[in-house]
Amino acid sequence: MSVLKRVKELLGEVDASTAAKHITLVDCKVARILGVTTEMQRMMGVSTGLELLTLPHGHQLRLDLLERFYTMSIMMAVDLLGCTGSTEERAALLHKTIQLAAELKSNLGNMFGFAAVMRALEMPQISRLEQTWVTLRQRHTEGAILYEKKLKPFLKNMNDGKDSTVMSNTSFPHILPVLSLLERGTAVGEVLEPWESSEAGVDVVMHHLETARTVAHHGEIYKTTAETKLLGIQERAEIHEVFQTEFQMRLLWGSRGSEGSQLERYEKFDKVLTALSHKLEPPVRHSEL
Repeated sequence: MSVLKRVKELLGEVDASTAAKHITLVDCKVARILGVTTEMQRMMGVSTGLELLTLPHGHQLRLDLLERFYTMSIMMAVDLLGCTGSTEERAALLHKTIQLAAELKSNLGNMFGFAAVMRALEMPQISRLEQTWVTLRQRHTEGAILYEKKLKPFLKNMNDGKDSTVMSNTSFPHILPVLSLLERGTAVGEVLEPWESSEAGVDVVMHHLETARTVAHHGEIYKTTAETKLLGIQERAEIHEVFQTEFQMRLLWGSRGSEGSQLERYEKFDKVLTALSHKLEPPVRHSEL
């Protein structure tokens, strides 16, 4: 609990821009967009992780990225649901999280980090907090409009294969659909993907596969963009650690728990998040309606 409290304090101290830069730095290192040595290139057989993740022997990298995606979104949800103060305080934190998503998308071009933060905001345990969202609309109207009118439609378009992101402004492209496609069966949270329920399913799948090919081919462009966006970043060791996947896993499940089955871990935490959510805003009983 003391570590969780310290993490909450750290996340409370940093502004959205600083947090977004640290997330992007770690994301790009995990995906091997940045920090790739000649030795690593030799072992991978390709020059960048964005190419490796499209290949059969990129299996472990795909799993690492999926783990990172889900763990990051759970940690962001815990931060929001752990805000047990007033509804105003929770709405302010919700506003800051929306700003973080916007920073990742627009200023850093990190679509991977953006999608992870958006997943936290769209979790049923967060989206059901009616009083918090109402307060957000009243106190932070611009944040609520940004989320509803820009960020949510933008993410939906990317998932549906209608994205309009400019490559030269992107440090980490939206490769989540490709990861889910290639690791179907091992990917967690076996929810229906957009292409599995839409009539245009095949077209969407083809779009994502085509995107994967483009991404693999232009790894150097993303690397250069990432370096430019992170130029002059003043790394803070504690913040850097908070956004490391290993740290987040130990924080959420403990050192022993983090070694358990992925599906079990996520199912357990889903129940924890639901309990936290109901504690903040108890569900209305039918007898009260």
